[in-house]
Amino acid sequence: MTKKSKYILVTGGAGYIGGHMAGMLLEEGYRVVIFDNLSTGVKTWVAKGAEFVKGDLCNIDDCRKVFKKYPIDAVTHFAARIVVPESVAEPVMYYRNNVGGTLNLLQAMDEAKVRKIVFSSTAAIYGNPAKVPVVETAPDCPSNAYGASKFMVEDILRDAARAGRVEFIALRYFNVAGWDNRRAWPIKGRPVPTHLISNAMKALHDGGEMTVCGTDYKTHDGTGVRDFIYVVDLCKAHLLALKALDKGIRNESFNLGNGKGFSVLDVIKTAARVSGRPVPYKTGPRRPGDVMTLIASSAKAKKILGWQPVHDLTSILESEWARKR
Repeated sequence: MTKKSKYILVTGGAGYIGGHMAGMLLEEGYRVVIFDNLSTGVKTWVAKGAEFVKGDLCNIDDCRKVFKKYPIDAVTHFAARIVVPESVAEPVMYYRNNVGGTLNLLQAMDEAKVRKIVFSSTAAIYGNPAKVPVVETAPDCPSNAYGASKFMVEDILRDAARAGRVEFIALRYFNVAGWDNRRAWPIKGRPVPTHLISNAMKALHDGGEMTVCGTDYKTHDGTGVRDFIYVVDLCKAHLLALKALDKGIRNESFNLGNGKGFSVLDVIKTAARVSGRPVPYKTGPRRPGDVMTLIASSAKAKKILGWQPVHDLTSILESEWARKR
């Protein structure tokens, strides 16, 4: 089967990351099928040239239909609930959606004899790691249902792989931001990620204030420290993971990050420098489920997948600012 004839299923492909991924796959010559229930994604976000199927992973019949209709070769699985405070308040919803939905997807894949899957996991599985940058062998200790649900899916994938039912690569990342501004993204109705950088840009343009949640962490300025990854770099890692599966590299988990930590206030200062405007903000209490510092070591991904992040925090913010103007 040649690359140009391969069908890649992108679950959650009408969302922020999935939309970028679908566009990259099409550029690479793959045939793309997007599966999304449009609960957070939007129809206008579907990449031009992709097939679209509206369906819900929590409905096994919806999952089966897409595999019966298309000769899927591999799956990139982005569809999930991802908001940490919401996962603390509504843990059952997160397990039902993130774990239950994935179980339906895996069953439909098994029935269709589709084995390859690249899973969108998270560095949140590590919770508050004792040592940073965190490596893949660090203990899993998620501090919220979002991280726990993602690691539970990884456990399921490992069990299924041992049984010979799947071949997977799980990519663990944390804060994804930026835009591929070569693309003509729809202005209205777009799915906007609910992360720090998006909130800073929203404050810059809408005139409101963003909230800095937690100023009493044991960091250099009291605010939480995170690793940031540009969405295009992230999608390139997924593309490399698909190619790695074709080469026989399988059943592995990889961290993805720049390996550098920036506090919330660091990000606000950089956003102000890029935009030429101060970012309006106020301070508030810590959010439930948040951790103090999380920085990912991506040495394993660099060594095995050949992945190298290209963009730093400044270029991520520049892409955000260019997108919003």
